[in-house]
Amino acid sequence: MLAPITWTADGWPVLQTVNGRWGATYPYPVTPRPVQPMIGPDAFTGATLAPRWEWNHNPDTTRWSTGDGLRLHTATVTNDLYRARNTLTHRVQGPTSTATIELDYSTMRDGDRAGLAMLRNSSAWIGVRRDNGATRVVMTDSLTMDSNWNTTGTGVERAGAPIAGGRVWLRVNADIRPGPASRATFSYSTDGLSSRRSAPRSRSTTSGSSSWATATPSSTTRPSRWAVPSPSTAST
Repeated sequence: MLAPITWTADGWPVLQTVNGRWGATYPYPVTPRPVQPMIGPDAFTGATLAPRWEWNHNPDTTRWSTGDGLRLHTATVTNDLYRARNTLTHRVQGPTSTATIELDYSTMRDGDRAGLAMLRNSSAWIGVRRDNGATRVVMTDSLTMDSNWNTTGTGVERAGAPIAGGRVWLRVNADIRPGPASRATFSYSTDGLSSRRSAPRSRSTTSGSSSWATATPSSTTRPSRWAVPSPSTAST
């Protein structure tokens, strides 16, 4: 509750009440300003990122852009997602929610990785990797950090399949309620309509989701659209 106060002559604050009680409503102290929602689609058509977006490190501003979708250029050559700069993050909306990206991987080069992750001290991701001229969609888990934020595991690939066409839709369904039911389920689609689940489910101990690109310095990926539908309500 935010209520107006006045000040007495000797400097004591006096709360404005209505008939000696909290008022049901109070006037705005300043002109109200609309706040952008944390959910809903983002096609990255503006010149800047919306306030809901965060970076995992201080970004290299020369290696990303918006306007015609989001373009992520490789900013770090590493096999460690936690050390990959220009990883764009978005807070997970609880208790359950779904995030989807449309990824243009047509310009990826050998060694590149790009995808959608559940990111924190225990992480997993689904995405595209290119090696020796072959492009695959893969699901990787067991990315871990210790209590001092040192990387202790860079991941184990659990599932994968060849992919072609230059574009893929990646999705994560997250259940972040405390307890054993906390899980993240990854899936992908090559047409934006039908999807395939990438087993197995990953234990969801994370607090953020992200899109990222890492590997050869000259490559570019385009997570051109992002959608975060309204969070589901947990059943009781």
